[in-house]
Amino acid sequence: MTIPAQEPMSPLSTRYEPLLLRHPSNPILTSKDWPYSINSVFNPGATLLADGSTLLLCRVEDRRGLSHFCAARSRNGVDGWEIDSEPTLMPSPTDYPEEIWGIEDPRITFVPELQQYVVTYTSYSRGGPGVSLALTKDFRTFERYGVIMPPDDKDSALLPRRIDGYWALIHRPATNLGAHMWISYSPDLRHWGRHRLMLEARRGAWWDANKIGMSPPPIETSRGWLVLYHGVRHTPSGCLYRLGLALFDLENPAKCLLRGDSWIFGPEAEYEVQGDVDDVVFPCGYTMDADGDRLNIYYGAADCAIALARASVRSLLTWLDANGSSAGQRRAQDHL
Repeated sequence: MTIPAQEPMSPLSTRYEPLLLRHPSNPILTSKDWPYSINSVFNPGATLLADGSTLLLCRVEDRRGLSHFCAARSRNGVDGWEIDSEPTLMPSPTDYPEEIWGIEDPRITFVPELQQYVVTYTSYSRGGPGVSLALTKDFRTFERYGVIMPPDDKDSALLPRRIDGYWALIHRPATNLGAHMWISYSPDLRHWGRHRLMLEARRGAWWDANKIGMSPPPIETSRGWLVLYHGVRHTPSGCLYRLGLALFDLENPAKCLLRGDSWIFGPEAEYEVQGDVDDVVFPCGYTMDADGDRLNIYYGAADCAIALARASVRSLLTWLDANGSSAGQRRAQDHL
């Protein structure tokens, strides 16, 4: 469902108002909820199933340090989770050697044309992280396509419809140019090309100066693809992960229309600040309510737990109007 454009509000009235509200039940899932022994659970992909229930495809790290996926289902998306009694999708290094050190950080896109869910995820090979893809109709069985973007690459998601006849994948290769967001196109989900830089990590003292990457899959609105992305800033005490907003053209998603100047959500709660990796909020999935406006954003907290925050698409767009810069202004700022 597309969201109508809204009149921008004054920056003074919107700049510091919270846009993502933490659920009072947070964290909603931890290792203590799991039916088998694990180290931690975090960074879930999310989707609504045909019956209206929520499915989280959770990244589960075992006690060796390797990750696999396990599905959790809930009628209301908050509690009463029914968790698969054993791993839903395990690494298969015999058939897919790029998964030898695990599979991580799934993003889920339901594709109406295929009547299937497309799951893209990080496959951790000896050469580093790459992007792999699998299709499923029921999150019981999966058709794996294997690696589609070689190392070093991650933070990927498929757009739900073709652009000019081609599938479009957002991902984050790390190159000698830096760790930026790119988009690539494919006729068949297997062969990819027409690689384009979408959004650069800023330079200098910015909150997203060191590396960036997409968080949940893009949200289609009447004004463009709304993207929540994570920015990483290196500090003397370690990396700090926070979220920002950007808007991209509907029919040319490589074109950035607006980019928020400041971050909108960062680690503050105890379960976000302290964990296996301190100071991390990392969403990989969202669902949208029937009103077409309220987002339920599921995120990993400190690489130890899963938490939920809620937001309004209209409020995010309004904030972006008031606090964002156009692509041209952004380039000028970055090179001052």
